[in-house]
Amino acid sequence: MARQVLFVQGGGAGTHDEWDNKLVDSLSRELGAGYDIIYPRMPDEGDPNYARWTAALASEFARLDEGAIAVGHSIGGTILINALATEPPEVALGGIFLIAAPFVGEGGWPSDEIKPLGAALGARLPKGVPIHLYHGSEDDIAPIAHLDLYAKAIPQAIVHRLDDRDHQLNDDLRELAGDIRRL
Repeated sequence: MARQVLFVQGGGAGTHDEWDNKLVDSLSRELGAGYDIIYPRMPDEGDPNYARWTAALASEFARLDEGAIAVGHSIGGTILINALATEPPEVALGGIFLIAAPFVGEGGWPSDEIKPLGAALGARLPKGVPIHLYHGSEDDIAPIAHLDLYAKAIPQAIVHRLDDRDHQLNDDLRELAGDIRRL
């Protein structure tokens, strides 16, 4: 049976079909056989809303098998990690992976929808689940300083700073795929 990988897209008009599909293609190619990538279209992708996206994620979580992997890109990663901290799924995840996720809270981006958890974020995530954070040094959407904010809030996370990579990690998820295969 193939291991499930839930990939949560970023926000913005056309992101699912014009941007993050390239990340999913890279991940699928790098993972190879034995993995089933689930890539749902998030509601109103041009205007990400925490409540709507969290409800959509809850539906996706309910269909996952034990040990599934959760991957979130950009604001999709931000919503994913906060949803996992506040409304964790019943299924035990095998890993959590964030790509270029903006940090919400002190030093990061403000939000009227996401309650900043700060230092409590890491403590509220599922225990014993590997967490990996990836961010490119050339990200002009979410500054790489957000990676440091996440590293401080989730001290158990493994941090990956990728030189000369943009917000889309140059559409190359080979490092992430390698880390998933090593789980």
